[in-house]
Amino acid sequence: MDLTGLKAKSPACRGCSLRSGAGQLVPGSGNPGAVLMLVGEGLGAREGRVGRPFVGAAGQLLGRMLDAAGFRREEVYLASIVKCRLPGNKKPALAEVEACRPLLAAEIDLVRPQIIVCLGALATRTLVAPGASVTRLRGRWIEKDGIHYLPTFHPAALLRDRGKIPLLEEDLRKLRAAYQALHTKQLALTF
Repeated sequence: MDLTGLKAKSPACRGCSLRSGAGQLVPGSGNPGAVLMLVGEGLGAREGRVGRPFVGAAGQLLGRMLDAAGFRREEVYLASIVKCRLPGNKKPALAEVEACRPLLAAEIDLVRPQIIVCLGALATRTLVAPGASVTRLRGRWIEKDGIHYLPTFHPAALLRDRGKIPLLEEDLRKLRAAYQALHTKQLALTF
């Protein structure tokens, strides 16, 4: 299966409670050969309508911050833990996260990123460790299964608490340095 086949896999999701009334399945988008993948929690109303992650207010803020850090959206891959929009913007339950986990795992296997930025607590707990705290791990590199993870705040949290913006900017500077080291292969990458 390739990335376009992920949407075709949506009939397998029809037995999931999320699929009833959830609208369309929204896989990640971006560069299918990206070194860098950013993974968020779930989908807002706009993402559910458009069919792409990170196109709402939080996504626009993330886009501006990525631009400021020297990244183009076209060079990264953006995904979410939960692939269907949850009614009422509710937090995903563990069963909903587990139902979507195979699709995220397939995206990671197909893109094969070297770096994954975990945007928020749910992405950090899902991808790094079940009991992990994004506040404690924010800005720290974690290597797991040959991938380097960088937990940080979700841009939606920054919309609610602007005081966290400098912390995410700091994390994006760390990310940029690591990405350049990987991308140019001129520096030894140390985590």
